[in-house]
This record gives sequence, structure tokens and C-alpha cells, in this order.
Amino acid sequence: MSGNDTLLRVRNLRKFFPIKKGLLSRTVNYVQAVNDVSFDLKSKETLGLVGESGCGKTTTGRLILQLIQPTSGEVYFRESPNLATLSSRQMLPYRRKLQMIFQDPYSSLNPRMTVGSIIGEALTIHKLAKGQAKYDRIAYLLQAVGLRADHMRRFPHEFSGGQRQRIGIARALAVEPEVIVADEPVSALDVSIQAQIINLLQAIQEEFSLSFVFIAHDLSVVGHISHRVAVMYLGKIVEMGAKLDIFGQPLHPYTQALLSAIPRVDPKTRRKRILLEGDVPSPINPPSGCPFHPRCPKRFAPCDKVVPELLEITGGHTVSCLLYQEPYASQAPAEHAAPPNIRVAAAAKSASSS
Repeated sequence: MSGNDTLLRVRNLRKFFPIKKGLLSRTVNYVQAVNDVSFDLKSKETLGLVGESGCGKTTTGRLILQLIQPTSGEVYFRESPNLATLSSRQMLPYRRKLQMIFQDPYSSLNPRMTVGSIIGEALTIHKLAKGQAKYDRIAYLLQAVGLRADHMRRFPHEFSGGQRQRIGIARALAVEPEVIVADEPVSALDVSIQAQIINLLQAIQEEFSLSFVFIAHDLSVVGHISHRVAVMYLGKIVEMGAKLDIFGQPLHPYTQALLSAIPRVDPKTRRKRILLEGDVPSPINPPSGCPFHPRCPKRFAPCDKVVPELLEITGGHTVSCLLYQEPYASQAPAEHAAPPNIRVAAAAKSASSS
């Protein structure tokens, strides 16, 4: 993909939710849900956004679509102005191009509306079709997601979870989007149905020329569908790169721990399980220095004081860890030091960025 086919640019995105107490509802602190997230999304690309529950990945997805207002930061779609500065009316044409598939296929569909009304509502709002053309479009979308045209007359309660998620996908496709944020679209489904939905998403990506921000906590699913992967921890991206780089040579200790937990079918390919200490720190009072250092098996002296940069090591593979950032990398214990080739590349990048 060339550099000029970037659809979505996210820069320094932050969302701090205020904590209010007392009769006057004074703000006493903040939940730092998303803290300085930046990435690009290219045409027909799937970016997997992964991490433990509470890391801020779902909030990031909602911030991209302006379903919640960011505290600060910028979101650009193609040559648009910063979406975070637009009013609801100004945002309307961009909502056509930026759609979402929600996690829960049960609560995301209005039980009082037929499937045809659910899908057709967006066509009416954006004035894309009416009359017979609207009916034909709904029928086409239902067939595109593996359902029958006559299903448009039924209500959501008449469908299984997998079928409801297909309806949610058809609704997202109705307005001809270019980017879809898929918020854990298979986590509420049976394993056999998960595979069907993943295959469907890949098929419609090809047919409709879509880009996905695919949010999940299951790295095996992300590895199947994504072109690039961004790993989040405590509101920050700690590692990002091509799928083969992340799965083949993970650099951040947190990414290494996540990958070690993936079940392996072949006993010869099993990794040694990396067990992390303690619980995820509170986003209300995050740790000083590297946010991962209280649980990191490779932490060393500067980790609790210095906030690591998100540094590009090789060919778009970035990591936020002092093991790869000079002058701190040279202070790391020998058993935790980066491989020589990675250290040379990291040192070169550190020197060029300073």
C-alpha cells in the first residue's frame, strides 16, 4: 500500500472521564481511559486493536466515530477537518463513511423494529434510497451477509446470536461506509459461529473495499483477520506493527506475555507461558514511568521513573519500552537485553530522533 492511501489518521487521542463527588459534584480525579493514542489506517486494511479488558480499546473505537467526545486529540478521515471539532450536523456526512459493528448482537438491535426497518433507517436518514430501490437495497444487503431477503419482515428476537450479528453487519454496510470499527464482533458468539463471522467480514472487506479497526482481546482471532496489530495497555499503545512482526518477533514484554497465553495445537510449537504479576493498575492513578513496569518480568532501574517513547525499530514496527531506547537500553540486565540486531536498529532510531 502506498503512503497516499491513508483513510484515517488518529493523533494524540485522549479521553479522561471525570470522577465527581460531593453535593456540588466537584471533579476530584479522572479515569484516564485513553492516553495519547496515534495510528493510521490505510485503504482495505484491517488494524487489530488488542489488549486486556479495561485497556481503552473500545473507548478508542467510540472516540474515532465521535460517539463520545475526546478530551483532546485529532481524528481525520481523508482530507476532512478534525472530526472532534465538528458539530452533529457537520458530522453527518462523515457518519456515512465511518460505521460500527457492536459487540452485543442482542442489545444493539431495536426489538420493536423489523429487520427491514433497522437496516432501512440509515438509508432514510442519509436519503440514499426510497420505495422499491430501498427494498431492493435491503434485500441485497441481507443476502450479502448470508441471510434471506424475506428475513426483513421478521423481528430480532426471531434470530440466533450469529444471525443478529449478520443483521448488525448489514446495517453497517447500508450507507456504503469506507471504515468500519468492529468492537469485539465475535466475543459473544459460539466458537463455530465466530469463524463464520470472521470469514464473512473478510469476504465483505473484499467485495465492498472496506477498512476495519478490529477490536478484540483474543489474539488468535486478531492474527487471522488483521494486516497490522496495535497492542494497548492502560490507555496507551505499547507496540504496533505488521501482523508477521508482532506474532513472529514481539518486542514488548506485554505482547510477549499475551502471545504466550495463546493455546497451541502442536506440542512442538508451544511457547513457555509468561505469567504476569499482580493486577492491571487503576487508570485513575496509573503508575509513574512505564505503565507496565509493576507487572513487567523484564523491568530494570529506570522503568519506574522514565516514560518510554513509542519508537519505530524497523519498517513500521514500533514499541514503547526502555529495553529499546538509548541510553537506557545499555543499562538493561544481559538476560533481558534485546537481540543484537534489534539493539543496533533501536540505537540508530534513538539517535535519529534525538
